[in-house]
Amino acid sequence: MEILTTRLKVIPCNEELLENDEEISGHISHYLDALSNDPTMEGWGVWFVISQQDNSLIGDIGFKGKPQHGVVEIGYGIHKEAQNHGYATEAVEALIHWAFHSGLVTKIVAECLKSNEASIKVLKKLSMNKTGEDDSMIYWEKTLEH
Repeated sequence: MEILTTRLKVIPCNEELLENDEEISGHISHYLDALSNDPTMEGWGVWFVISQQDNSLIGDIGFKGKPQHGVVEIGYGIHKEAQNHGYATEAVEALIHWAFHSGLVTKIVAECLKSNEASIKVLKKLSMNKTGEDDSMIYWEKTLEH
């Protein structure tokens, strides 16, 4: 399974993709543990964002678990050297499209720090609606349009 965009390849994380990677971040390790216990988690965790131009890993995006009552939370991170090129917007848009077309998702939620201007910009570009905020976070959602 993979998603191709104009410039990116977005691939669900699995053990085979990481065989030669000595350092795995906490959220990826946690997802791989969950995936080994429940193969239906595939697609509902970490996805790698890869540049089609040079096949380099430029970040990861994904969901924080399988849909619950039609709702999933999305998160993303693009490596510093690849930021400010629209990659986050392109990758997250593709994953939102994938989730809505899975037949399991009717709403996607997100959260970001109030100080994270880049993330706020991405979420606005993707027509996510601001649903609230607290002292440090802003909360967003996008619902499936029929």
